[in-house]
Amino acid sequence: MNPVDLSLYRPNVGVVLFNPAGQVWFGRRAGTPEPWNWQFPQGGVDDGEDLEAAARRELHEETGVRSIALLGRTTEWIPYDFPQGLPSPKSWRGWKGQRQQWFAFRLTGADDEIDLNGHGEPEFDAWRWGRLEEAPGLIVPFKRPVYEQVVRAFGEWAV
Repeated sequence: MNPVDLSLYRPNVGVVLFNPAGQVWFGRRAGTPEPWNWQFPQGGVDDGEDLEAAARRELHEETGVRSIALLGRTTEWIPYDFPQGLPSPKSWRGWKGQRQQWFAFRLTGADDEIDLNGHGEPEFDAWRWGRLEEAPGLIVPFKRPVYEQVVRAFGEWAV
């Protein structure tokens, strides 16, 4: 099998936020129809930005959360292709897909720190705690293989 040319994939970070009980945070994407509208926070990496700093920034922008402790991260890029015909924001144009590094954090503050409206237009319109194993069944099908890898990578912190 040929190696993937990662230069064709937009750099991105994903975050799995665990609560002290070992449950994970799921956000329902604003304006996205069911059934696959729940996901973990994720977002692009700015040029020269440290990956952990990007993960912390994206988590704060999308959830309002700042009180966290790093549990772990993936060590390799996990790429996925954009499906043909997927409407894409300007930031995706010219990319084959995204390559992600994933971070696991533990929430060290209270649930009331979560504020989906803290940074402009909200990414999510609802949130809930759930089991890590649920994640692949909640995400859009083209991202499922990524979520399956994340579940395997971070299972030690789950309930």
